[in-house]
Formats: sequence, C-alpha cells, structure tokens
Amino acid sequence: MTQPIILASGSMIRAQLLRNACVPFDVDVARIDEESIRISLEGEAASPRDIADTLAEMKARKISTRHAGALVIGCDQVLAFGNQILAKPVSPENAVEQLTQLRGQRHQLLSAAVIYEDGNPLWRHVGVVRLHMRDASDAYLADYVDRNWDSIQHAVGGYKLEEEGVRLFSRIEGDYFNVLGLPLLELLSYLTLRGTLEK
Repeated sequence: MTQPIILASGSMIRAQLLRNACVPFDVDVARIDEESIRISLEGEAASPRDIADTLAEMKARKISTRHAGALVIGCDQVLAFGNQILAKPVSPENAVEQLTQLRGQRHQLLSAAVIYEDGNPLWRHVGVVRLHMRDASDAYLADYVDRNWDSIQHAVGGYKLEEEGVRLFSRIEGDYFNVLGLPLLELLSYLTLRGTLEK
C-alpha cells in the first residue's frame, strides 16, 4: 500500500501542481496564526528564509499529529524586499502600495516546503526566485489591482505571475514552480528517491 500524502495547505495552485504531476494526495489545511508568528520572528531578526521555513514546518507538524503514518507537506511563501517582508495585501489600496514599492526594483520570493511523518521532520527545502519588476505607471497598477483584486488578494506582493501579473515583470531568475509557491522538482525528487512515488 502506498504511503498516504497530505497537503497541509489550502492553496489551489499547490494542489493543482501536485495533481498535474500525478501525485496522489489529500488536503488537510493547517490553521495557524501566520501573521503573529511572522511578526514575532521578524522581531527576533529571523531571515526571510527562516521565516518561510518555520511557517511551513509549523503547518506540517500540526497536521502530522492528525494523520499517523502519512507524509504531510507544509508550505509557505515569503516575499523579501530589501529588509522588509511583504505579506498578502489586506485591501486593494494596500496592493497598489505594495506594487508601487516594488516597481522598478528587484525582490525575492522564497518558497518553503517541509515534510513531516508522525510528528517528525523528514525533509525540507527553500527555493529562491529573484524577480525584476518593470517601472509600470500609476494608472496601470491601479487598473491592474482593480481588474484582479479577487485573485491577487491571496498572493504575497499583490500579483500572480501565472495570470496578468506576468506583465509587471522584465526578468525572472529561478524556478517557475517556486514562484507558484512550491519547490516542486525538489519535492518530487525526494518522494521518488524514498520510494513513495514510482521511479
């Protein structure tokens, strides 16, 4: 019998990536107070990489206690801009503010995944992508947010590269799957090497 895999995330795009790769899994969303944890870690001067990794681990650990024998995948994504970490926008106005800050600049997306089994960590990876945003006009940014708010309110930085958000960028350095919030290639390699997925 194949070992069960649980995705501890409500992200539709992460689930779609796993489905597209023909990975059998169930979803059990981890409910943690991400904002409070992130603020606390920032107060301790934790790096963006450590923040993404810690949040992913907390989700995997929480769900692992409910599914004996299963491999639980916890995920998180952090946007690092200079010394700041940008979260999901809380309003359309906040999305415009974030995009105005980022335009013409470079920032990083860090996508962490951690696998737990029976309350113990087995594997972790943080993928990093560097994104260069073009110098978009105020009018375009306002219109972009207005057209896409229903979707981008769930995305750090206020954009989705798999949608119209791609028009905001001039260059991307790194793995596209990390932009979408999951270090998919590394995850699949691990699951294949351990025999959970067919070689």
